[in-house]
Amino acid sequence: MTATSAAAEGLRGMIARGELAPGSQLPAEPELCARLGVSRGSLREAVRSLAALGMLESRHGAGTFVSTLRPGQMLAGFAATVDVLPLDGLLELFDVRRPLEAQAAALAAARADEQVVARLHDLQKRLAESDAEDERHALDREFHATLCAAGGNEALAALIDILRSRGSHYSIYGAPEADTIRLASDLGHEALINAVAAHDPAAAAAAASAHLSQTEVWLRRYGPTPSGEPQSSMPVRSTPATM
Repeated sequence: MTATSAAAEGLRGMIARGELAPGSQLPAEPELCARLGVSRGSLREAVRSLAALGMLESRHGAGTFVSTLRPGQMLAGFAATVDVLPLDGLLELFDVRRPLEAQAAALAAARADEQVVARLHDLQKRLAESDAEDERHALDREFHATLCAAGGNEALAALIDILRSRGSHYSIYGAPEADTIRLASDLGHEALINAVAAHDPAAAAAAASAHLSQTEVWLRRYGPTPSGEPQSSMPVRSTPATM
């Protein structure tokens, strides 16, 4: 194990044991170096690596602190990995996304109030009326983020958002079935809204799974590339798919 790895492991251990609580400032460098048995250079490299993972954060003029350790921060490293996946890797993630999104929808159906349902209705209404694909993508992401947030599980919502993010790079709106794709997406949202409004977790889970499965079918059929250029000769506009 390198000195930098030893320093990083030591800091992670201090955080895991509660010696360094969320939001607390790290001790002075000389104290940490003595405690961990490493040089200042190794300690600083370790701090940078843990900051990249969302565990630590540097504040200008104040020092280095343990982050709040919220799920979104802790998944930062995973997000960077997901964001470069090729299409075949993205399609493998659908097997992971399907149960997660079904569970998120079920939780939303069990816990959402009338304000959430009204918000979902408003977002879907704007989606149905919009002809601007960039706007539709933004509204679609907000729709699903609202649905996940309603479930009350921050870790689940953060993970789903990361898994969904890569899908926005692959466009399917230039396909011959573009109108069908758009209609089916809108109907999928309506099914989710109806299940949440009825407080029916089973129906919500089924609607989420069906909605995601249909997107997977289209991606497999048309095989778009991240740049928006299709692998076949089919013309595809460089606009994001709602997923």
